[in-house]
Amino acid sequence: MIYSLDFDCSLPQYVAMRHVAEALPLSEPVFFILASLASEPRHGYSLLKEIEALSEGRVRLSTGTLYGALRRLLDEGWIERFQTEDTSREKQTYRLSETGLAVLQQERDRLKQLNRIAANVLRIREA
Repeated sequence: MIYSLDFDCSLPQYVAMRHVAEALPLSEPVFFILASLASEPRHGYSLLKEIEALSEGRVRLSTGTLYGALRRLLDEGWIERFQTEDTSREKQTYRLSETGLAVLQQERDRLKQLNRIAANVLRIREA
């Protein structure tokens, strides 16, 4: 099912798949997992390190939180397993799916819109 998200008639309307729109806003762990996978496929330890780097040390996921989120993201189809040459330790490598990319882009647009609104409100208040 496709429908329009109309937050503000002065801003562009966004069309999204229903399950994508219902998923917003993303939790920080999910946001950072998707963002980490946007550049390249990664395995668990690499994800933990990349999330810490992207968040400038503010977000540090436990392995339990990470693997629970990865299971849910796999079930939703937002990420997928990726076969690599290195199977020496049977590492599972994950990559962002097309659906996951759409979710991440939708969240980016949502955050941009919130930022614009906050900037406008604060500018009015400070005037």
